[in-house]
Amino acid sequence: MYIAEKLDVAIIGAGHAGIEAGLASAKLSAKTAIFTINLDSVGNCPCNPSIGGTAKGHLVKEIDALGGVMGQVADECCLQSRMLNVSKGAAVQSLRMQIDRAKYKNIMKHILEKQENLFLKQAEIVSIEKVTKENVGNEVRVFKDYNFKLTTRLGTVYLAKAVVIASGTYLNSKIFVGPKNYSSGPDGLFPASFLSESLKKLNINLLRFKTGTPARVLKSSVDFNELKEQKGDLIPQKFSTYKGKTKEVFNKASCYISWTNEKTKEIILKNIDKSPVFSGDITGTGPRYCPSIEDKIVRFKDKERHQLFIEPCGEDTEEMYLQGMSSGLPEEVQMQFYRSIKGLENVVLMRPAYAIEYDCADPIGLDETLEFKSVPFLFGAGQFNGSSGYEEAAAQGLVAGINAALKVQNKEKLTLGRSTSYIGTLIDDLVTKGVKEPYRMMTARSEYRIILRQDNVYERLSKIGYDLGLIKKDTYEQIIKDIKTKYEEIKRLKKSVVAPSKEVNEFLVSRETSKIFSGVTLAELLKRPQISYEDLKKIDNSCTLNDKNIEQQVETELKYEGYVKRQKDVIKELQRLENKKLPKNLNYMKIDGLRLEAREKLEKYKPSNVGMASRIAGVNPVDITALLVWLAKNKIN
Repeated sequence: MYIAEKLDVAIIGAGHAGIEAGLASAKLSAKTAIFTINLDSVGNCPCNPSIGGTAKGHLVKEIDALGGVMGQVADECCLQSRMLNVSKGAAVQSLRMQIDRAKYKNIMKHILEKQENLFLKQAEIVSIEKVTKENVGNEVRVFKDYNFKLTTRLGTVYLAKAVVIASGTYLNSKIFVGPKNYSSGPDGLFPASFLSESLKKLNINLLRFKTGTPARVLKSSVDFNELKEQKGDLIPQKFSTYKGKTKEVFNKASCYISWTNEKTKEIILKNIDKSPVFSGDITGTGPRYCPSIEDKIVRFKDKERHQLFIEPCGEDTEEMYLQGMSSGLPEEVQMQFYRSIKGLENVVLMRPAYAIEYDCADPIGLDETLEFKSVPFLFGAGQFNGSSGYEEAAAQGLVAGINAALKVQNKEKLTLGRSTSYIGTLIDDLVTKGVKEPYRMMTARSEYRIILRQDNVYERLSKIGYDLGLIKKDTYEQIIKDIKTKYEEIKRLKKSVVAPSKEVNEFLVSRETSKIFSGVTLAELLKRPQISYEDLKKIDNSCTLNDKNIEQQVETELKYEGYVKRQKDVIKELQRLENKKLPKNLNYMKIDGLRLEAREKLEKYKPSNVGMASRIAGVNPVDITALLVWLAKNKIN
């Protein structure tokens, strides 16, 4: 049998998950190939032309801290940078960046092409099979180290020790626009029409999900005088603090805001039977937190209007993206309701909105490394795992790619717990709770968000990236230097005392905070909500930090100090449960003291540790106590 290539790791898909998986695997010295149906779709952003957003910005920063590339490429393609939730606490503030989507694709593709140990291949993988004598013949002994046989649509065969499936929304995908539907991937690209059957033969449980993409419109047809302008931050921030070519980012474009109205609502309700979601043509489950405009109108009938954003797609294109207006209605109906909106009265559609339905895996079948429990060396990442969003995909791709490479090299796996990161929270939610709809990361999903902030991401995760070899030594040394500077300054502020004086008290009153009548430390002053590190510079000239990032970290650490301490105590208890490992072959049906529902759920999910078991729906604290007693009685852990 002719084998085109023998690989350590094969990645199926070159979207955001596939990119991070492939780069991580290759950087860990695994011979890696990324397969994509069309090389021009590498790094495509088929939906919104932006990276980050609420909680998603946390994921991008964490990807960067671990050695991924999404953040640094977003910086290079920045059109506008905005920090969201600035009126709220630091724990929920997230960076969002409008990007040039064409430039983003080009840069990502070039990064992949230049990466050592990585091969980028245009080919549709139509089947994944375990290597057996039946499918490789008498050469099975020669190929004993390779677990999978991959076949392309052209009949070319590849062998791989590990496989990461990162198929995005391409898997058996179908486009819907009103009553019209046809097999297609996003942006009019070919779908992956054959792989689903192959996965079913491997006993992978598949779900059917749906998402949608808004229309793109011609910039010159939009009346911007009728819209509210949304500019970027006065001091725009980067995603990648230490890596990448970009030293600074600049705001090159504005976004604009408009609202639907009663006329819009009337048009949509009049034609609601033509929506494939409401007609029954679409059977897949759509995202709760990113619904189509017809979903919004029906679900929130009493709401007078819905907000939409008109966003640029790039510097060298006249396409504008209508954020918040995805739809599966017919094109002529789209034209009607878009033109009912202020500023869009004469709008010209360049690409109509569409709904897309696709296959994905039930993530309950995965463990915390994103490896399928029932198929060793097979991993899933991104929307294939039932999530939504570029950022969620990239985060999973990074973890899956790392673990695939470590697995074939017989090295210790990487797992990220809920208390370490939003990435850990994302993966834990997927593999312990499963999904009934496309999963979207939100700050509210993390019970440890006071600790898992954007500003301390490098302190939390960069050692992992460095130890793996994904972060260069000089970069890591700079990170360590900055962390040391932060804590030295915090220590100094706690020791430095300010005496009451007329000048100090006048300044405090000007900041709408109370006077001092005895000596207080600079740290105590900084803990006041009205006082910033910049204010301390006006009170005490020994505050000489000139790095805004470190200043912000110092300020946040002190203001949150009490909350952080309490949360760390909670995490210690969590880690105690996480450290109690559970045998893979444990028969929960025979454990006395567990309720029947708990036995059934634990038997189905097969958690790897007691901490994960405690988060499974249907398993309560009494069950966990019974499980701990049984483990102790049987001297396990």
